[in-house]
Amino acid sequence: MDECDCLCWRNRKAPETDFHEPEPFSLPSALPQWPKGGGFAEGSICIGELDVVKITTFQKIWSCVQLSEKNKGATFYRPIEIPDGFFCLGHYGQTNDQPLHGFVLVAREVEVSGDRSHTRVPALQKPVDYTLVWCSDDGNGDYNVSCGYFWLPCAPEGYRAVGYAVTKSSDKPSLEEVRCVRSDLTDTCETHDLIFKAESVFFDFQVWKSRPCHRGMWAKGLSVGTFCCSSYNSFGEVTDISCLKNLDSSRHAMPNLEQVHALINHYGPTVFFHPKEVYLPSSVSWFFKNGATLYSKGKTLGEPIDTNGSNLPCGGENDGEYWIDLPDDDRNGYVKHGDMGSAELYVHVKPALGGTFTDIAMWVFCPFNGPATIKIGLVNFSLSKIGQHVGDWEHFTLRISNFTGELWSIYFSQHSGGEWVSASDLEFIKDNKAVVYSAKSGHASFPHPGNYLQGSEKLRIGVRNDAARSKFSLDSSDRYQIVAAEYLADVVIEPSWLQFMREWGPTITYNSRSELDKIIRFLPINLRNIFNKLPMELSGEEGPTGPKEKNNWVGDERC
Repeated sequence: MDECDCLCWRNRKAPETDFHEPEPFSLPSALPQWPKGGGFAEGSICIGELDVVKITTFQKIWSCVQLSEKNKGATFYRPIEIPDGFFCLGHYGQTNDQPLHGFVLVAREVEVSGDRSHTRVPALQKPVDYTLVWCSDDGNGDYNVSCGYFWLPCAPEGYRAVGYAVTKSSDKPSLEEVRCVRSDLTDTCETHDLIFKAESVFFDFQVWKSRPCHRGMWAKGLSVGTFCCSSYNSFGEVTDISCLKNLDSSRHAMPNLEQVHALINHYGPTVFFHPKEVYLPSSVSWFFKNGATLYSKGKTLGEPIDTNGSNLPCGGENDGEYWIDLPDDDRNGYVKHGDMGSAELYVHVKPALGGTFTDIAMWVFCPFNGPATIKIGLVNFSLSKIGQHVGDWEHFTLRISNFTGELWSIYFSQHSGGEWVSASDLEFIKDNKAVVYSAKSGHASFPHPGNYLQGSEKLRIGVRNDAARSKFSLDSSDRYQIVAAEYLADVVIEPSWLQFMREWGPTITYNSRSELDKIIRFLPINLRNIFNKLPMELSGEEGPTGPKEKNNWVGDERC
């Protein structure tokens, strides 16, 4: 394709504003020497017919300032310091408003011996050409000093491109610049997190991060770290490029049990509860030992639960036949208010992104979830019932790179949703140990202190989530119990209570109208339906199911 065939972003001068390219990020402390064993933190990972290595050292190709927003834009890079025998699969891009913290994978074919080496179809091939998909200027150079050109590799028949290439001139990249991957070694990918957007009279050009469409504990797709280009405005499956697929079922790069303990000891965050929190965590065994009761449908009397939960019904589904409740004599709220001295984190370790990352999900249990506080403008309404329920399971998840053992990001669970936060945006309390803030009463997790509104930020109406440091803290690097790691087979014995699939609190229906009326009268008539969108039950309370019944137990964290 000639340069004149490209739909260019017509000449626009860059705004007069300070422009800073991202500075490289590194964790506060150097990585330790992890215990040896298996393929964990060995630098490269075999995914079947390919060995892949994560590259985090880049050479800048092109930077731009986002015209619509001051001091924002994007920078695009090519990976450098690629080991001998490995090939680039695509370039890297990110926004300028965060530190340089990303990767792309490079690959080489796994060597085979004997007759098979003569008959195997190569896993990697050069592209046959490139298609110019967008350029930032028509050649006069008025936009941000230089031009950026985005190229899609044209894959040979039977192969797929897994990344784009960027140049500073209209000359096509060398056919040696990237490699395409045999189709059966790839998987579908989708867009997420917008990197860059350019508007024109013809179409909106957008650059997104890419990730596998199929994610979760046993999914095979793995991210190459490259970006994708599109002309549509929402998330969606990508057709021009693919991600890689791990066809090595051994998951050999996953950490063994000794290495998991080392990771938790090195990275385990400190969880801070709010200074005014009254519904604190406890251990599950403390909850059982202090009178938690098992009820069954049709019976008025409950049954005491063994300290280890061995008499809880295991398996099945949440059919309403059983539930757990506080002891009848907990009138002073002793059990309801928890016990920090016994509290610990319950750890589930699982593969992520085709076994190239390890997810360490840390679950915290609170005997009670307190009532909500609703904010309307500058006025706060502390409720007495709405939002409360017996039993509360919350979690956050550390994502660890299996190439190096580096902490890559943390997922903060927030009621029915949550967010992934890059390590570069975390708050660290000591060395590489991050901070997790547990919100008052509802215990949602946040990366920084503050008052988070769950509802409508625009209307300033919603449920308050207040997060702050206090003397109530829980160091997960020291106080934890590994309760599940399916990929390690029988190495980790799951506790009996983890197999309880029913609710950890009773379902109670009540008339919440009296509480709502005092709030609704403050609202204009056209805003009174806002309560239909708030993240809580307004007509009663219902205990949560345990960790194994959550979608993210085998799936990927919602993001």
